[in-house]
Amino acid sequence: MILRPVRDSASDARTVREIAKAAFDALEEQLGRTGPVPEPTPAAVAASEARTRHLAATDPGGCWIAEEAGEAVGTALALRREGLWGLSLFCVRPDAQGKGVGRMLLDHAAAYGRGCLRGMIVASPDPRAARRYHAAGFQLHPTMQFTGTVDLLALPEPGGIPVHLGDASHQQLLDSVDRRVRGGGHGPDHAQLLRIGDELLVVDTLAGSGYCYRREGRIVLLAATSKRLAARLLTEALGRVPVGTEATVANVTGEQEWAVDVCLAGGLSAANRGYLALRGLRPPTPYLPSGAYL
Repeated sequence: MILRPVRDSASDARTVREIAKAAFDALEEQLGRTGPVPEPTPAAVAASEARTRHLAATDPGGCWIAEEAGEAVGTALALRREGLWGLSLFCVRPDAQGKGVGRMLLDHAAAYGRGCLRGMIVASPDPRAARRYHAAGFQLHPTMQFTGTVDLLALPEPGGIPVHLGDASHQQLLDSVDRRVRGGGHGPDHAQLLRIGDELLVVDTLAGSGYCYRREGRIVLLAATSKRLAARLLTEALGRVPVGTEATVANVTGEQEWAVDVCLAGGLSAANRGYLALRGLRPPTPYLPSGAYL
């Protein structure tokens, strides 16, 4: 068994995605999912591979592939942003699990965060991963996922708060919000999210600021300096989901009651789904983390 850094290449990005798909498809089967796992959309595939290449370039010390007999069997992608360490991806192929591969990968990814005071992981429902994160000193906060067709007429009223389309010129505002709600800016990740085509919504008023990224029906990342602004951004983002596209709002903890209110009002259905694992900070509110960029 050897570990090697993930390269900023199309082949490694594809390899990481294939490992993740094999691992998470097997997890869905273990959790009792009936029927085939839906194939990812082309936009989701492109975003996944772009994430891998981006982190391989910005955080080479945190991105690893495990190989056995020349075949890739596991991967871990970690990042550091202004004193915050995050685990973007951690998975092992089903046929290689139980052989210590996961422990090796997690140890190397965690070493990249040495000196960081805060840590964040958007964890799957896999009980083995939950045990590893808890043993590493992370507190596990159960999360909900909301899915379904948005009832546009039932969404909350705007309340006079204007929401605008954002772009790269808002970088300073975005990082300022990040620092306030999670203790560190996303830095180069904002440019990456815009580069892959995510829609950016921004609110900037005398009462506070916030932003939200949306890709197809998925709310990718949301942060705001107040619950009222966060609810307004989520309402606007759900209202922009294309007709006929299923909406998904993930990584909602019990502290995000504002998000629960908006999702249920908009006709989405709730389900328990994984954990937000945190070390050195409480669940940031109002905030919906990105699994890829946290």
